[in-house]
Amino acid sequence: MSHPARDSIYQAIASIRLIDPHTHINPHSPASRTLADLLGYHYYTELAHSSGMPKHEIEEPGISPHELVGRLVHNLGPIENTSQYRWLVEICKKFFGFESDRIDTSNWESVYDTAERSMASAQWSQTVLDQSNVEAVFLTNDFDDALSGFDTNTYIPCLRTDDLVFKLHEREVRERLERCSGVTLTSSLGSLRSAIRQRFEHFTENGARACAISLPPWFEPTMVNEGRATNALGAVLRHGESVDAAHLAALSRAVFWMLAELCDEFKLPFDLMIGVNRGVYAEGVFQGQDLYDSRVSLIQYRELFNTFPEVKFPVSVLASVTNQELVSYAWIFPNVITNGHWWYSNTPSFIHRDAAGRLEAVPQTKQIGYYSDAYKLEFVWPKFDMYRNILANILAEHFVGFNGWSEEQAIELGYKVLRGNVEEIFPSRASETAVAEETSASTPQPSDDLGAIGVAGAAAAASSAALTGEAIGFVEVDSDPIALDDEADSPQTDLDASATGDADALETIPMDDMQEVVDELDPLPSEDELGAVEIADVELVDHSTERQAVDAEVIQSEADPEPLDVGDLFGDDDAGIGEEAADGATAQSGDPYATVSDESLLGDTDVSIDSPSESTEINPLRGEESFSLDEDSLRVQPDPLTGELTFPTADGPANEDSQTDRTASDDETLDQLGIGFVEEDNEEQVRFEATSEIEDPEEPKR
Repeated sequence: MSHPARDSIYQAIASIRLIDPHTHINPHSPASRTLADLLGYHYYTELAHSSGMPKHEIEEPGISPHELVGRLVHNLGPIENTSQYRWLVEICKKFFGFESDRIDTSNWESVYDTAERSMASAQWSQTVLDQSNVEAVFLTNDFDDALSGFDTNTYIPCLRTDDLVFKLHEREVRERLERCSGVTLTSSLGSLRSAIRQRFEHFTENGARACAISLPPWFEPTMVNEGRATNALGAVLRHGESVDAAHLAALSRAVFWMLAELCDEFKLPFDLMIGVNRGVYAEGVFQGQDLYDSRVSLIQYRELFNTFPEVKFPVSVLASVTNQELVSYAWIFPNVITNGHWWYSNTPSFIHRDAAGRLEAVPQTKQIGYYSDAYKLEFVWPKFDMYRNILANILAEHFVGFNGWSEEQAIELGYKVLRGNVEEIFPSRASETAVAEETSASTPQPSDDLGAIGVAGAAAAASSAALTGEAIGFVEVDSDPIALDDEADSPQTDLDASATGDADALETIPMDDMQEVVDELDPLPSEDELGAVEIADVELVDHSTERQAVDAEVIQSEADPEPLDVGDLFGDDDAGIGEEAADGATAQSGDPYATVSDESLLGDTDVSIDSPSESTEINPLRGEESFSLDEDSLRVQPDPLTGELTFPTADGPANEDSQTDRTASDDETLDQLGIGFVEEDNEEQVRFEATSEIEDPEEPKR
């Protein structure tokens, strides 16, 4: 027994005017012309063939519509139990006044004649839309569709891309792409990308709201690097249909990835219809050969969903067994959306189970309840009505009966999944443009009448002052006057131009007030504030052009008037000067640690370049009596401890003596200059002895 709220909920959601988000309707012939267009739907032909009707009786060349219907009616008996048979009966009742529950050999001809008379009306398509309470339907358009000759507000284009991804190795497909895009395909991947991009431009300019593709269970979309994709495209162009399967698979993934990138760029949802194996029953009737494969998993699409977080992916799965996985992905991924009940899942028991699972677990804004997948307009109503009856049961029994919702809450949820989400997920280009224009109209535009700062700058100044707690007045960007005043009663900045219509009223802001406004800008403004003021925060100025012509006069003008006194840089008696100055400085101060300035070292010394000093004699470092060049003396060697490259030093008594003498001489020189070592507590001066031997460090204790 149904819940008491069920009927009222059904009536409410049945009154919702629908947008069907996926059909295969031909916009140039959207409705049927004879009953054969209805019974020729693949659901009936494949079911009749499955129950024993030979294929050649269904697809005989040249068979008339009347003869085909008669043959099919003779084979309808075995399928009277199916949901598809019910759709046919409901169509005949709603549109042709049929009153029986069975179409058989006794009544089919009268139904045929009545239908033919109704369908002959020039307004039949609109009649069907109105009686079905349908506002618009999405199409399935080939990539080379001209999209002309029909109302794109009622018949909404959708770019179908199966051929681009899986049939680009066929010459006919490539030639179609070249003709419609105007781009010649070459071995350059850029040519293919340009051709496909042109198709996106064409479709979006003509009101397309989605891109769509049907995908086999084995397909795993991943990014293919540029080099591999280029090689695959070159191989396809050279070998065509005989191309190696590996190249074809790589190119399919590369094209699919291009489509996802373009969906991201053009803000189009990407409908994924996952899991169909084509041609499983090779001897089946037309469109009655394909089946699903339970080995498919959405884990194959993880890279796609992660890489394109801004692209909406309405996902349809062919089999109900995949529904729980789809629910889980829509539960977790913000860009994954549950979409309808497709093909073999489109029967009441599977719909009830799958829809209930989605409504209990997936956010209500991420569910597209249903689409008809219809080939003719007459099928939209019975299919949607089947779903509405199931939805009403779920809403009444679970949400009202079990969850305790009100009927109004339940009806609101029904509206979201039937209509509201379709408009949110597939927004029309016209509505987006209108919103953008409305936003633009309400946004302040720069005006010369407000001086250099303009309206946008005034708004930014007001915003900045408010942030710093120094409000300077108010800014209203609409038809009302704009006022900027530091004091509420100040008459100078009353800009009531809209009331007076006088251009002089909006001429300028007094400079004092303008300077005050600028001074009150936030010292750390945001990017929006900087953009509104339209003043660059950094200016790069190149003065190099001013220095290109350099002459003597320029150099003379920039030179110092007095030369820097650096003393005599060519003296040879530096050592003697240093010693004498040091002795004098030490004697004067009496302080062994006193420092000596450069001026005192050079001030009283007579240095002549022509009179050599006694200290110009060169003393060998190693105590030799003479010095001769040889390769060993000039070859640097690495220090065994530090690795530093040094000249070798000789070992021996002579060298040790010279080291000792040199050390003593160094100490004496340091004492003369007032520079000494720090003494330890034992009052012995620290002395560093030079040694030519390096002792091995003591091995640490374990």
